[in-house]
Amino acid sequence: MSTTEDKSEREALIHLVRSGKTPREAAEELGKSISWSYKWQARYKREGWAGLQERSRAPDRVMRHTLAHVRNAILGMRSELEAEAQKTDTLSYIGAGALRARLVVQGIQPIPSTATIERILHQAGATKPGSAQPKKEVVYPHLCPATTHQLTQVDIVPHYLRGGTSIACFNSIDVVSRYPAGKPYASKSSGDATDFLLHVWCEIGLSEYLQMDNESCFSGGYKHAYVIGKAVRLALLVGVQPVFSPFYHPKSNAHVERFHQDYSAFVWKKEQLENLSEVRQRSALFFPNYRRSHHHSQLAGHSPQEIHLAHSFHKLPAGFRLPAKLPITEGQVHFIRAIDMDHHALILNKKWTVSLAQPEQGLWATLFLTQKGAKLRFYDSAPDALKRRCLAEYPFPLKEPIVRLQTQFSSSAQRLSWQRILRSLFQRHLATPSTMS
Repeated sequence: MSTTEDKSEREALIHLVRSGKTPREAAEELGKSISWSYKWQARYKREGWAGLQERSRAPDRVMRHTLAHVRNAILGMRSELEAEAQKTDTLSYIGAGALRARLVVQGIQPIPSTATIERILHQAGATKPGSAQPKKEVVYPHLCPATTHQLTQVDIVPHYLRGGTSIACFNSIDVVSRYPAGKPYASKSSGDATDFLLHVWCEIGLSEYLQMDNESCFSGGYKHAYVIGKAVRLALLVGVQPVFSPFYHPKSNAHVERFHQDYSAFVWKKEQLENLSEVRQRSALFFPNYRRSHHHSQLAGHSPQEIHLAHSFHKLPAGFRLPAKLPITEGQVHFIRAIDMDHHALILNKKWTVSLAQPEQGLWATLFLTQKGAKLRFYDSAPDALKRRCLAEYPFPLKEPIVRLQTQFSSSAQRLSWQRILRSLFQRHLATPSTMS
């Protein structure tokens, strides 16, 4: 029987089992053994439909057998290298790579791989435990949104067209409703980033916070200190508070990072795309389907669209146009950072000292921008925490004035701020023990 026919029978087995038949009943109907039925059912449970493909019958591993003279040479050479490492005028390399090179010089045959050498050393107890302790993971402050339009996360996932041309896929998602928006671009310039943010605020609506990673198109680059980038200026202009995730910590942007997987599986893995136009067409098909989907276990059977549209929200005003030059508007910009061993945190290309913080402590920093000036404050918790402590404060130098938030955006920002205050008071009330007997 051909491989194609074999695969068809395996798929038929799964269809029968999923329709309610037992593995034994399905096997009898297909004229197969019960062991065959259980084997392919188990493979399907582990790997899905891809697990029904035929595999090579070659052994997974070559038998781990090393000739005695090679094994003895490895252990003897290790002993020689350890002795040489104690001398002041020799190098101190005693690892598998150095061992293998010495075996080559000595003409030992057959030459084992470094993995084989490491295995033999480990079995013989000739390895030394590493002195370095595993690095403790930093615990970062984070927002805990309770309602829609409070926190939107944005990020970029790269993909490649046939031939190798790179496409920057900008995606965003409301953390509470899981309502997404996205747009692919040929690059990831600051102009692309601002165009995407305008797209987000037209599709998802204006949120209280907008969380991003530290890509230069969002942050303003890595050359100049105190720089307020184009994307930050645009967010402040419309009353949205930018939040920058920790460096190299995708977990902080976990919701949009997880969304990238669903986006990539639908848009990129099911079809071979030839150009940016095809990517945008395929993406335009994905987003409406995702918004109407009821697959989210966290949404209790509802779709992202049902949750998102159940609450009133504001989008960009009709006819909104970018000004010729984006000003710095009053508001707040946030940074989630880790303190290094010298009690420093890197923000806007400058190191700031936070003496009261511990090394490898995660902190929340906020740049307060008012018409009277700017200040940078460091806290041990996020703004929505019930209690938090200010650990340091610095004046923040700017070479241009800070303008007032426009009225058309101030009402939205104030509404979101009052919602946050009321949520905080409600949570504080719940956390306070009742005095009633």
